[in-house]
Amino acid sequence: MSAFREAIRSGRLAPGTRLPASRVLAGDLGVGRSTVVRVYSELVNEGWLTALHGSGTEVSRRSVGVVGKRARTPVARPRFVHDLRPGWPDLSSFPREEWVRAVKRTVTNAPFEAFGYVDPHGRSELREVVAGYLARARGLHAHADNVVICSGAAEGLRLVAAVLVKVGVTKVAIEEFCLHTQRPALLKAGIEPVLLPVDGDGADLSALDEIPDLGAVLLTPSHQFPLGVALQSDRRAAVVDWARRRGTLVIEDDYDGEFRYDRSPVGALQGLDHDRVVYLGTASKSLAPGLRLGWLVVPDRLVGSIVAEKGWAEESVGFVSQLAMTDFVDSGAYDRHIRAMRTQYRRRREQLLEAISRHCPTTRVTGMAAGLHVVLEQPGRSEAELVQRAAREQLAIEPLELFRNPGCTSERQGVVVGFAAPSASGWSGALDALVRTLR
Repeated sequence: MSAFREAIRSGRLAPGTRLPASRVLAGDLGVGRSTVVRVYSELVNEGWLTALHGSGTEVSRRSVGVVGKRARTPVARPRFVHDLRPGWPDLSSFPREEWVRAVKRTVTNAPFEAFGYVDPHGRSELREVVAGYLARARGLHAHADNVVICSGAAEGLRLVAAVLVKVGVTKVAIEEFCLHTQRPALLKAGIEPVLLPVDGDGADLSALDEIPDLGAVLLTPSHQFPLGVALQSDRRAAVVDWARRRGTLVIEDDYDGEFRYDRSPVGALQGLDHDRVVYLGTASKSLAPGLRLGWLVVPDRLVGSIVAEKGWAEESVGFVSQLAMTDFVDSGAYDRHIRAMRTQYRRRREQLLEAISRHCPTTRVTGMAAGLHVVLEQPGRSEAELVQRAAREQLAIEPLELFRNPGCTSERQGVVVGFAAPSASGWSGALDALVRTLR
């Protein structure tokens, strides 16, 4: 990305220069198409590039003022006034006072041994409360011994992938649209990702039995990311049955599954078969990603392998954070925070839907039953055009293309809009900017 900026700034890429298609550039550079799409999207947001409806991407003609020999001063990355990109909770609502009290109690009362090296399995106190919370709130079959504390879903998936490779797994099925970290994690471990289509009932699992040497399937069943659909009940049962028949695994990424607005949250898939489902969960959406707190719930037979893969040399969550989270859950503060944020996010979701219905009635909104984001589609407007229009309103959103895996056959176009990230004072301005973008 910095190379593009410097090339434009120095004049090597002149205003109006047409850039290669994302697929072409990805092939030339030997990188994933999603990487190129992400770079193009960021540079469009920053004003360096212009996305042309149906005609690709070119260097913005407005960049002429910063190129040439006189452009010696580095140009700082612009900060958008409004940020509605998905994947972030409202950080301004983090319960600081209750967390500080939990940390203070932790440091005051922790045993001396807690200040030593951290057990890769995780503190037993935290594993105990996480197991209890997940059993109560998400319907898991969990106990302290089959919970492994990690720094987040990315580390959890890396650990699971490494263990799968060691037992001979070479292929894992993933959804054709997914978090852009999942496919690279599998590839880095030496696993071939195989795409599953996603429709209105979630991932289409009908082809699982036809894929040779398939060792696992990775899903976001409670709230598919980014399309926002829940895996339909028959398909939930079918994927567990498939794992039993084939002696394989289902990897469940419970992405923002705690936030459901039309009814109680859908229970985790792991509750259907704790011996065939590996569960990935984090505090990133419920509290804050900066805590680096996550957990794996794995079949008993895999616990030793996961812990061994993590090892003593692996970076671990510090004992203060682990014991503070234990206190936070035990005291009821975590449940109170989840309830408060669910109410706040539900209100924002309703305001977003009402504003779009009133001012932008041709816009299609999907994925709004749960989670912290929706997908917006407008007839006649490409996602690149919507991203560019948003940038002119000082609003950051992300194209659906960013989460499309190579080989995906869907031609769906849209933008992914998160409604959780703005502070309470910034939400109305962000919503107004979104409406102006869509008009």
